[in-house]
Amino acid sequence: MYICSAKYEQKMNSLAFNITARDPGSSARFGVLHTDHGDIPTPVFMPVGTAGTVKAVHRHELESDVDAKIILGNTYHLYLRPGVGILRQAGGLHGFSGWQRPLLTDSGGFQVFSLAENRKIKEEGCTFRSHIDGSRHLFTPEGVVDIQRAIGADIMMAFDECAPGEADYRYAKHSMELTHRWLDRCIVRFGQTEPLYGHHQALFPIVQGCKYADLRRQSAEYIASKEPEGCAIGGLAVGEPTETMYEMIEVVNAILPDDKPRYLMGVGSPVNLLECIERGVDMFDCVMPTRNGRNGLLFTMNGTINIKNKKWETCFEPIDPEGTSRCDSEYTLAYLHHLIHAEEILGLQICSLHNIAFYLRLMETARQKIADGTFSKWKSSIVPELSKRL
Repeated sequence: MYICSAKYEQKMNSLAFNITARDPGSSARFGVLHTDHGDIPTPVFMPVGTAGTVKAVHRHELESDVDAKIILGNTYHLYLRPGVGILRQAGGLHGFSGWQRPLLTDSGGFQVFSLAENRKIKEEGCTFRSHIDGSRHLFTPEGVVDIQRAIGADIMMAFDECAPGEADYRYAKHSMELTHRWLDRCIVRFGQTEPLYGHHQALFPIVQGCKYADLRRQSAEYIASKEPEGCAIGGLAVGEPTETMYEMIEVVNAILPDDKPRYLMGVGSPVNLLECIERGVDMFDCVMPTRNGRNGLLFTMNGTINIKNKKWETCFEPIDPEGTSRCDSEYTLAYLHHLIHAEEILGLQICSLHNIAFYLRLMETARQKIADGTFSKWKSSIVPELSKRL
């Protein structure tokens, strides 16, 4: 078994996380995560920039319009295109994209999981075919650490296998144990290498175990024993019932270090986020705001709008009078309805920006409610509204 090296442990002490308030009626907490590229208030939602950009949203809008504190990049996609060599020449993804705030990269494990017809998992790692040109590639724990060093993310993920939500117990156990062995190899590689661009990088291990509580406990205990700077929870929202996801989060968060940030990967709807904040999660990412936006679905505090519906054709009210982005007050629902039906790119941009702004406003409000001790009451009142279809 690999052992966490002293060099690794020294690096692991470099990322500070301070909890400033706790909700008296739940496990929700308000904190600040300090990185070399800036401070991140938590709970936080991270817009997804799969290929080095948040789809249909300008960088200046993320910075000045909605004030995103951190975005997520995708290891699998950035490895394939533009490639590690170009990223290194550019000074990492920060230099390549111009984004100078914190970045987080996933491990590539979920993308490998998604390529079920084009990948083969073994002890060494995972071989897969590119979705772009069919070329063959190998991801190993060591290689994934090296790729994320080249990307330059402030927070890196250890390589993992994401088991399907319907996986049987035997498969889920084997998958979890493989993820733990891969974690040990990631830790060794992380300790053998240095950041390439002069800023600190953290490595988060990922809890797996599918829908089985005993496996989740084992995985959380194993992850916690590594004394990481933060912990990720993976393998949820992949087909299991929502209540099972909440149950697994409660199981895991009872074990993970209380003084470290907890990142729930790939989740989810506004209601999902509030339910998981209540259970002690600090960080989230999901493609839902932008993907749903590009399909004409808008999130508001009063419920979800399908802007394609005819009822909005003559609604000349602002998109969201309470919104925080300029598009919320500058454009009407009727105009946005027209743009979407005319298949104008501006419509996709407006919907995407609105939804990101909404998610970030929801997180800001959640932090405020935690700080003043009213989160649980507020969450109970707002969830029914968020669940409506307008």
